[in-house]
This record gives sequence, structure tokens and C-alpha cells, in this order.
Amino acid sequence: MAGGEVTPIPLLTPYEMGKFQLSHRVVLSPMTRVRSFNNLPQPHAILYYSQRTTKGGLLISEATGVSDTCQGVPNIPGIWTKEQLEAWKPIVDAVHAKGGVFFCQIWHVGRASNSDFLPNGQTPISSTDKALTGAEFTPPRRLRTDEIPQIVNDFRVAARNAIEAGFDGVEIHAAHGYLLEQFMKDQVNDRTDEYGGTMQNRCRFTLEIVEAVVNEIDADKVGIRLSPFANYNEAGDSNPEALGLYMVQSLNKYRILYCHMVEPRMENAWEKSETPHSLLPMKKAFNGTFMIAGGYGRDDGNNAVSNNCTDLVAYGRVFLANPDLTKRFELDAPLNEYNRETFYTFDPVVGYTDYPFLESTV
Repeated sequence: MAGGEVTPIPLLTPYEMGKFQLSHRVVLSPMTRVRSFNNLPQPHAILYYSQRTTKGGLLISEATGVSDTCQGVPNIPGIWTKEQLEAWKPIVDAVHAKGGVFFCQIWHVGRASNSDFLPNGQTPISSTDKALTGAEFTPPRRLRTDEIPQIVNDFRVAARNAIEAGFDGVEIHAAHGYLLEQFMKDQVNDRTDEYGGTMQNRCRFTLEIVEAVVNEIDADKVGIRLSPFANYNEAGDSNPEALGLYMVQSLNKYRILYCHMVEPRMENAWEKSETPHSLLPMKKAFNGTFMIAGGYGRDDGNNAVSNNCTDLVAYGRVFLANPDLTKRFELDAPLNEYNRETFYTFDPVVGYTDYPFLESTV
């Protein structure tokens, strides 16, 4: 403190993201919660998202399916039908009523699935016919080249539906070993057509989706999530630095609003590891807003913003367990501990909307 002025907390400083005036840099990360029964967003999600909304805060929805062929687990929300679109509206309205900015993450899981979750027991689709390890995964079939435009169109329609439901934009899920990464990563993609082989070919499918979505809803409403360094769902790459750089440089052409990247230290979903790799080259190469995710707390999040390593920081598990996370960061208050055992249960309250807020200090 100098001259009676309090030094601002970097995470809680305003940020202009395109046309959106954000009041702070703390973002609700997309998190699968498996509480959308029969793929329909439920009324209990109104409370879940509104609890975590602040005026001028950015929220990204849980991953939301673009078609009935995209389910990897039960009870994920969709946005491919009119009924689903309508079910999202009161949830979006609740976020907007509290002044929040809300983006819908749209995804397709590809081979990370089981025929039991798919229409008529059909086979999951992928860039390959190589199966994921584990009895819970059905071996996939390789998408034919002539089938790819249909998947691109599914993402386009999902983006249009999201805007019709009231969302401020969409985040294309191109991370964590799901369908788009199954094309991008060379440890999965073994194709010999124009969607396989070179890095340019492997990224073609994702960039076609970006182009279709941008053309449908405009670039200022489009973000993307990438995880070039991660090995989720057995989707690694031999040159993640080159892949990440190629993607952000290619995305510049479409002038999308933001790029959301998973830190190299998060090689798997649950724990941080030591790594020599950095997202800084990608941050410097990307022309839009840059967002990072990957096990951040208050101090390292503040450092990342103050050192210009990122514009925004996405928080998952700690935001799940602390609906008033920005208030706790402001006061440097202790955080609730999250309970991993209730992350993926179907309970509409426990582990979902029952995490306590800070008691009033008045």
C-alpha cells in the first residue's frame, strides 16, 4: 500500500474481451457434471450456474453435445434439438440476470465412447479405428472423408442453436483427446487422406469447424479450447509445441475471440507435473484473448496475469467447490475443499449446489 492506495489484485482487474467488458480475469472453466438427464439441461443447473456468476464474470458451460452420436457418458447436455435449446434458455437467462457473460462449450467425444450410449447401439466414430484402452470403450470406426462435412455441419448448427438459446458465444472443444484432437494428434490419427499425415492435414478438420462456426455466428462470439501438450484419452503428439503454434497462427486468420489452452503441466486430468514446456510462445503468437487452465490457485493465477503470461485464468475444481471464488480471492479467504467423489454423480444437489458460501463478515 502506498499513499493510501491498495495494490489491485491482478486476477480481479477489468479486462476487455472483444465487445465484452469483463470485471475480472477469473473464468468458470467448462466441467462435465452429468446431471442433464436424457441429455436435457435441467432446472437445477439454473442455481448451479447462477451461484457462480458475478457481474462482468465469464462462465463457460459444461461440454455440450452437438449430435446424438457424440456421447461418451450418460446425462451430458446437448444442444442439437429444439427441446434442448429451450431447456438452456432459463439457465442462460439466470446468468445474464446477474450480469454474467456465458459461453457454451460444444463438443464431440469421438472414440471416447461406448455403443450403449449411442443411437441404435452404433459404433463410435473417430479419425482412426484404433480403440482406447479399457473395456468401457467400444472400438471406433474411421470416419469416411465424405462423412466429415456432416460433423462440421453439426458444430455449425450447435453454434447457431447456442446463440438462439441466448448464449453470448461458443467455445469449440478441441482438447482432451476428444474427436477434434483425435484428428490433430499424430499418435491417434493414422489416416492417409487429406485429413491425415502432415500437421496441416491433421488440423484441417478442426479449422473447417472453426470456419463454419465463424461464418454462422461471427468470429467475435467464438473461442476454442486446445491441449497440445496433454495426453488425455491416449491422445498425445510427437511435437506439441509445433502443433500448438500452428493452431494459434491458423486461428489468427479467422480472428476468433479467444484461445483457451490447457497448461503443459496437466498431462492428465488430475495432477500437475514438472515440465520444461510453456504456453508463452502460443500466447505471443495469438492475436486475440488468451486464457489458460491447469490447476491454478490464487497466487500463481495472479502471477500469470501480472507477468503477462495470460489475459484470463480458467478455474475448474476450486470454482466448483467455491461458488463465491472471486470474493474469496479478493479477501484471500480460505477455500472449501472439493470432493472428487461427487463430481460425476447424478445428484442435483450434493456436490453440485451445496458447497457453502463465505459467511457474512458484517
